Amino acid sequence: MMSLLIVSQIVSWLVILGLGLALLAVARQVGVLHMRVAPAGALTPAKGPAAGELAPRIEAAAMDGSRLVIGGVLEKSRKQLLLFVSPHCPICKELIPVAKNFVRREGLDIIFMGDDGPEEIHALMAKMAIEPRLFVNSKTAGRLFHIDKLPNAVLIGEGGKILSKGLVNSREHLESLIVSHEMGVASVQDYLASLSAKVA
Repeated sequence: MMSLLIVSQIVSWLVILGLGLALLAVARQVGVLHMRVAPAGALTPAKGPAAGELAPRIEAAAMDGSRLVIGGVLEKSRKQLLLFVSPHCPICKELIPVAKNFVRREGLDIIFMGDDGPEEIHALMAKMAIEPRLFVNSKTAGRLFHIDKLPNAVLIGEGGKILSKGLVNSREHLESLIVSHEMGVASVQDYLASLSAKVA
């Protein structure tokens, strides 16, 4: 009976030791995968004005009737985020609260852009608590920036230049617009491509 107890204790310790080694191996593999997975960034379209170019200057009426200048020279150290959304886009509705929080934390000026019917836009603003002075409903803006998929964002710097832009559907994508500008690249994809070129 005593020998059976000793054997069971030895087997238990061997199993525990084996599980510990397996856990270390899994932790190591997770670390390797984390290093290999590329950071997600806003997908930059090939069409339209590129990062580094002057943004099209548009004078437009906000939904409260006030006049807004898009792409003009901003106050020193200010940045303007244009977020193209639609009442018919489910991802847009999820992203709007995230974007509002994001611009507040980053100190950006946000303008929501759309091109739907006024009734639909008013309903979206009411549902998402968007101030009418921050919403421009204009088909012209979307055409000038070559916006064909939503939600889409354009980050404009104080000199009226496009700092970065892309298709966004998460906070991580919004943050990538700031990060790519700070790194001096047009997009996260360009940065990863340059890394691949260096390795090759």
